[in-house]
Amino acid sequence: MKTHERFLAAARGLPLDRLPVIEWAMWWGETVSRWRTEQPAIRDRQGIELQRHFGLDVQLQNWFPTISAAAPKPAAHGAPIVSDLAEYEKIRPLLFPEPRLDADFLKLARQLRADGDGVAWYTLEGFFWFPRQLLGIENHLYSFYDAPELYHTICRDLLAWQQRAVTLCAEQFPFTFMTFAEDMSYNNGPMISRATFDEFIAPYYREIIPLINQTGTLTMVDSDGDITQATGWFGDCGVNGMLPLERQAGVEVSRYLDAQPQMFFLGHFDKMVMHQGRAALEREFARLLPSARRGRFIPSVDHQTPPAVSYEDYRQYVSLLKQFAVEAVR
Repeated sequence: MKTHERFLAAARGLPLDRLPVIEWAMWWGETVSRWRTEQPAIRDRQGIELQRHFGLDVQLQNWFPTISAAAPKPAAHGAPIVSDLAEYEKIRPLLFPEPRLDADFLKLARQLRADGDGVAWYTLEGFFWFPRQLLGIENHLYSFYDAPELYHTICRDLLAWQQRAVTLCAEQFPFTFMTFAEDMSYNNGPMISRATFDEFIAPYYREIIPLINQTGTLTMVDSDGDITQATGWFGDCGVNGMLPLERQAGVEVSRYLDAQPQMFFLGHFDKMVMHQGRAALEREFARLLPSARRGRFIPSVDHQTPPAVSYEDYRQYVSLLKQFAVEAVR
């Protein structure tokens, strides 16, 4: 099977020869820097070349930016860019740059599809993520109560821009899957209530998801933390899957497969055990095996591989992942 076909089959719970062997989040820059000191042979390799060096199924991502380089910057991390509707309207011309796919990206994506050894995917900023960028972390959470008109105005504009991006993708390349960047949950669950989600977030997902479905591209939501409640919320909006299922947040994929059997999940391998030796890796794979055998679950590191993981640690992880990918479909 080609990687694109294998990924779709795994996500849909269909028969396949093996699971994808994929690192969807790649690695921290500090991690790669460490590996280059440990293995001179990879000193000049990056991106796809480095994925192939480790024997991974290749993945290629395009992130559509929502804020132009000319827009104001926050004074500090999490600080607001705008505080009210008038300020938003003032910088509105500097937001939502026209969606485009770089010619080199398209050439590489088409080559991966033709060769059959990779998947291409794209990311859109979601209806929780993007307003937070504009309003700042604290003001964003107050805005559901203090500035509902502003919040909906931002989301309506974001939806219109997303529709243009999805149409562009449908015209230029048949992506395997896409993600909405959200990070709506942290270790104690969602940062908003179900009622707030239904009023401010869900209506826009219910408009954009059918459009993406028409293109044949799988839809996923990317949220860190404990997504136990949020899986049902996004599932009710028609989202196909979620990632990364961070083990540190206490999540358990088997619960999601029970509660949302129509969805699929990517990630969930605990990155915190990757430097603890072969026995720890084997225990973690054994934990994931029953869920993987149920289908609709593609194990991968539950976020970027951290710098504590040596070059040899990572090679051992990939070797075991390849064995797991075959064993899980027997």
